[in-house]
Amino acid sequence: MSNEGPVVAQNGPYRIDLKATYRYAWCACGLSKYQPFCDGSHTVSKAGLKPVVWTHEKDETRPLCGCKHTGNGPFCDGSHNKL
Repeated sequence: MSNEGPVVAQNGPYRIDLKATYRYAWCACGLSKYQPFCDGSHTVSKAGLKPVVWTHEKDETRPLCGCKHTGNGPFCDGSHNKL
């Protein structure tokens, strides 16, 4: 990992069934072994990236970013198409 950005974990989104009121932590650094979710691996990186933590509002399937370059984290915005 460079000091400038995340590691691409997957060149495309992870389609995840999200549950209402559940708290999630999306991996922003790309190092987690539990993609797309954080496992604390960012603590050993030098990029200074931290997970995006949120409580989801409703039950639904959403695409979570796998390339870690989204401008709308944790959700995929198609940025993987430009890598």
